[in-house]
Amino acid sequence: MNFLRGVMGGQSAGPQHTEAETIQKLCDRVASSTLLDDRRDAVRALKSLSKKYRLEVGIQAMEHLIRVLQTDRSDSEIIGYALDTLYNIISNDEEEEVDDVEEENSTRQSEDLGSQFTEIFIKQQENVTLLLSLLEEFDFHVRWPGVKLLTSLLKQLGPQVQQIILVSPMGVSRLMDLLADSREVIRNDGVLLLQALTRSNGAIQKIVAFENAFERLLDIITEEGNSDGGIVVEDCLILLQNLLKNNNSNQNFFKEGSYIQRMKPWFEVGDENSGWSAQKVTNLHLMLQLVRVLVSPNNPPGATSSCQKAMFQCGLLQQLCTILMATGVPADILTETINTVSEVIRGCQVNQDYFASVNAPSNPPRPAIVVLLMSMVNERQPFVLRCAVLYCFQCFLYKNQKGQGEIVSTLLPSTIDATGNTVSAGQLLCGGLFSTDSLSNWCAAVALAHALQENATQKEQLLRVQLATSIGNPPVSLLQQCTNILSQGSKIQTRVGLLMLLCTWLSNCPIAVTHFLHNSANVPFLTGQIAENLGEEEQLVQGLCALLLGISIYFNDNSLETYMKEKLKQLIEKRIGKENFIEKLGFISKHELYSRASQKPQPNFPSPEYMIFDHEFTKLVKELEGVITKAIYKSSEEDKKEEEVKKTLEQHDSIVTHYKNMIREQDLQLEELKQQISTLKCQNEQLQTAVTQQVSQIQQHKDQYNLLKVQLGKDSQHQGPYSDGAQINGVQPEEVSRLREEIEELKSNRELLQSQLAEKDSLIENLKSSQPSPGTNEQSSTTAGDSEQIAELKQELATLKSQLNSQSVEITKLQTEKQELLQKTEAFAKSAPVPGESETVIATKTTDVEGRLSALLQETKELKNEIKALSEERTAIKEQLDSSNSTIAILQNEKNKLEVDITDAKKEQDDLLVLLADQDQKIISLKNKLKELGHPVEEEDELESGDQDDEDDEDEDDGKEQGHI
Repeated sequence: MNFLRGVMGGQSAGPQHTEAETIQKLCDRVASSTLLDDRRDAVRALKSLSKKYRLEVGIQAMEHLIRVLQTDRSDSEIIGYALDTLYNIISNDEEEEVDDVEEENSTRQSEDLGSQFTEIFIKQQENVTLLLSLLEEFDFHVRWPGVKLLTSLLKQLGPQVQQIILVSPMGVSRLMDLLADSREVIRNDGVLLLQALTRSNGAIQKIVAFENAFERLLDIITEEGNSDGGIVVEDCLILLQNLLKNNNSNQNFFKEGSYIQRMKPWFEVGDENSGWSAQKVTNLHLMLQLVRVLVSPNNPPGATSSCQKAMFQCGLLQQLCTILMATGVPADILTETINTVSEVIRGCQVNQDYFASVNAPSNPPRPAIVVLLMSMVNERQPFVLRCAVLYCFQCFLYKNQKGQGEIVSTLLPSTIDATGNTVSAGQLLCGGLFSTDSLSNWCAAVALAHALQENATQKEQLLRVQLATSIGNPPVSLLQQCTNILSQGSKIQTRVGLLMLLCTWLSNCPIAVTHFLHNSANVPFLTGQIAENLGEEEQLVQGLCALLLGISIYFNDNSLETYMKEKLKQLIEKRIGKENFIEKLGFISKHELYSRASQKPQPNFPSPEYMIFDHEFTKLVKELEGVITKAIYKSSEEDKKEEEVKKTLEQHDSIVTHYKNMIREQDLQLEELKQQISTLKCQNEQLQTAVTQQVSQIQQHKDQYNLLKVQLGKDSQHQGPYSDGAQINGVQPEEVSRLREEIEELKSNRELLQSQLAEKDSLIENLKSSQPSPGTNEQSSTTAGDSEQIAELKQELATLKSQLNSQSVEITKLQTEKQELLQKTEAFAKSAPVPGESETVIATKTTDVEGRLSALLQETKELKNEIKALSEERTAIKEQLDSSNSTIAILQNEKNKLEVDITDAKKEQDDLLVLLADQDQKIISLKNKLKELGHPVEEEDELESGDQDDEDDEDEDDGKEQGHI
C-alpha cells in the first residue's frame, strides 16, 4: 500500500512529466521484485493506469505482463490483474466520454492501437496458447478476464488468431467448455467469444458444431425463455447463424440431429398486442432468419428439400402460418415471416399444398393467398411488405403446376363467382394489372407470369380469359388488353411489367404467338417502338419489344400467312435492320439492374424505382437472347432444315417416351414380383421356424417320455428294499393287512396282464396264418397269382410283337411290289402299241393290271386295320401291366406293414412276460416275508403260484419257439 501511495503521489506532483517514469518504475518492480506481494501490487497499479495511459503501459509493460502469466500461474489474483491490464491495452472499448468533434479521431486512433498491440501479442504464438491454457482455470478472476482478452484479440485480428487456435491442440474444445460454466457472466461472454471465433471460418465452425454446440445453445435459449429471453438469446442466435450459414455440413448435422423440431416452440408467440418488446422483436427476427438459413435457395437442392419436409412434419410451418395470419404482429416481423414462409414452401409440393389450404381468421374465411395478394395490390401497404408478398406468391408457384392451374382457373369464365361475394386470386391480379398504381401493375404482371412459368397448358388456358372493358362494348381477351395498355404509353414500370408478362406468355407456346400476331396492330407497334431513336430511359422498353418480336419469330408455327417467319424477318430487315435489332435486344442484359435481379430469387429492392426486372425473367432472357439472334440471321432453307430436325427430334422423343413408359411398367412388375418373392420368403422362414419348433417340442416330449420310463423302472426296482427295511424295524397288524391288500392288487394286475397276453397271442396267431412260411416264396398267394398273370401277359405281348414284325415285313414287300407295278403301268401307257396287236388284247391287259392294283390296295387297307388293332391291343396290355405293377407295389407295402406289426406285437408280448415275471417275484418275496413274520399262508396260494410258475415256463418256451420261427 505504501508503494501505491508513492506512485500516486508522484503522479499528482507532475503527471505530464512523471507518468512515463511511474510506469517504468512499476515495470521494473514487476520484473525485479522477489516478493509476490510487491509484484502483485505493481501489476494492480499498472491495471489502474492502463485505461488512461494505454499507449505508455502497452509499450513498456506488455512484455512483463506476459512473463507474469508464464511464471506466476499459482497466484490467481496477479494473473487476473495481468489479464485485465492486457485487455485494457488491446481493447478498443472507450468508457470515457469524448466530445463529438474529437470522437472520430479518437476512435480511429484506438482502433490502430488495438490492432498494433494485438499484432505484437500474437507475434509469438505461444502467447495465445498460454492464454488458452489459462482458460482451463476455474477461478473466476482468471477465467473471465481471459475470455474477454481472447475475444478482443479475435475482434482485432480475427483470421490470424483463428488460425493459431485451430492449430493449437484441443484449442476449440477448451473454449467449448465455457458454455457449460455455471456462472452466467462467463457463459454469456463465452458465447460472444465463440461468435468472434466462428466468423467466416468453416473449419472452426465444423469443430464447434461437432463439439455439441447446437445442443448447448438450444438449451440456453430454452432456459432463457425462447423469444421472450434477453440479449443472451440474441447472442446465441447470432452464433447459430455463424455455424449454419453457407455451411452444408453443419446444416445436415443440424437436421440429422433433430434440432429443427426444437425450433417450433420459438414461434409460439400467441396473439398478444402488448407482448412485443424491442428485444423480443430482435430475437424473433433472428429466429426467422435462422430458419431461412436452413431453406435458402442458395443451399444444395437436396439439403433444402429435406429441411423443408422436416419443418412441415414437426409443425414449424404451421406455426409460421399462424403468425402470418395473427393480428397485432409488428410490420417488420410480419414481413420477415412472409419471407420465411416463402422459402419454406419454395419448390416443395407438400408444403405448397398445405399453404394453399391455409385460411385467414376472417368472416367468411378467405384463403391466405387471397389475403396476401390484397396487400400486394394495395398501394397504401409498406413497400417491403408488398415485395415480401410477391416473393411468397412466386415461391408458392415455383415448380407447382397444380398451384399454377388453380390460380389460372380463377380467371376462367366457368369458375368466376357471378354473385361477386368472394374475391379470387385471379380477379385481384387482373385488378392490380390494370390499376393506376404502376407498382401494382408491375407486381401483378410478374405474379401472373409466374403462374405461366414452364407450363404450356396454362398459357393456352389463359388465352380463354375475357375482360369486360366498358358497358355496351364486347369483351376483350386478356392478351389484347395487355397490348392495348402497352400501346397507350403508360409509365415505364407498367410497360416493363406487361412486356415481361407477354414474353413469358408467348415463349414456348406457338398458339399464344398466333393469337398475338392475329391482331394486326401488334407487329407495327413493336417495329415502331424498336425503330425509334429514344432516350436512355426508353432503351429498356425497346429491348423488351425486340425480345417480344424475336419470340414471335422463333416460336412461330407459320399458321398465319401474313406473319410467317420469313416475312417477319424481311420486315425487320426493311424497317429496323438486323444489326440495329440485335443491338436493341442487347440493351436488356446490359442494364444496370439486370445483373442485380439475376443474383437472388427474392425481389429485394431499396425503393420502388429499382423494381424493374424479375429473377425468373432474367433466366428467360439469358436462354432466348442467343437463339433469337441466330433465328434472325438464318435463311428460309435453314429454317426448313431446323423444322425437319425438330420433327425428327419430336418423333425420337415420343419413341423414347414410349420405351420409358414400357420400362416403367416393367419396373413396376418387377417390384411386384420382388414383393411377392419377399413375402414368400417370409412365409417360408416362418414355416421353417414352426417346423423347427415342432421338431424341438417332439424331441423334448421324447426325452421326457424316456426319463419317465427310466424313473418308473428305478421306482419298481427300489420298492422291495424300502418295504423290507420298513418291516424289519417293527411288525404291526396294519402293515400285515396292507401287505395283503398289495398281494390282492398284484393278483388282479396279473390276471389283467394275462388276458392282454392272450389277446396278443391270438393276434400273433392270426398274423402267422396270414404270413407264409419262411421256406416258401416271400410273396403272398395273391401276389403269386398276379405274377403268373403278368408272365402270361408278357408272353402274349411277345407273340404279338413278333406277329407285328412279320406283318410289317409283309407290308413293306407288298408296298415295293406295288411301286414296281405302278412303274410298269406308267411305262406301258407311255409306250406305243405293238404292230399287229389288237386293241382287245391291250384292253384286257389294262383290265388285269387295274384288278391287281385294286386287290393290292384292298389288301393294304386290311393290313393297316390289323396294325391299328394290334397297336390298340398293345396299349391295353401295357395298361394291364402297369396296373399289375401298382398292385404288386401295394401288396408289398401291406406285407411290410404286417411284418412291422408282428415285430411290435412280439416286443409287447416280451414286455408283458417280463412284467409278469417281476410280479411273481414280488408275490413270492411277500409270501416269504409273511411266513418269516409268522403269518400263515394258504396252500392254495402256493399251489396257484406253482401252477402259475409252470404256466410262465411254458409261455417262455413258446416265446423262444416263436423267436426261432
